[in-house]
Amino acid sequence: MIFISKYLVPKGYTGLTVFPFVFLKNSRFKTDYILINHEKIHLRQQLEMLVIPFYLAYILEFLFRLIQYRNWNLAYRNISFEREAYANELNLDYLKQRLFWEFLKYLRANDF
Repeated sequence: MIFISKYLVPKGYTGLTVFPFVFLKNSRFKTDYILINHEKIHLRQQLEMLVIPFYLAYILEFLFRLIQYRNWNLAYRNISFEREAYANELNLDYLKQRLFWEFLKYLRANDF
């Protein structure tokens, strides 16, 4: 389900996924298939990690990356979940071929 909320989506971001919902900052993003695909990748990640453990892992990895890079944007972009989503958002068939827990291969991938 996609909802529009300029207040729930943090400043500087266009979308936010909180299983089972996708929140977009503006209704014009509903037709941005790349953004929607990016958020659907997050939905799959959340589902396969049983939702709550996903958020714990996301926050812990973000904090680790923040210490590592000392830069909010670099830390965010280098979270394995985000790396997977950004690397595959252009492939609209990605979720059809994606392997279970595919984000794990992005834990040690090269930095953005």
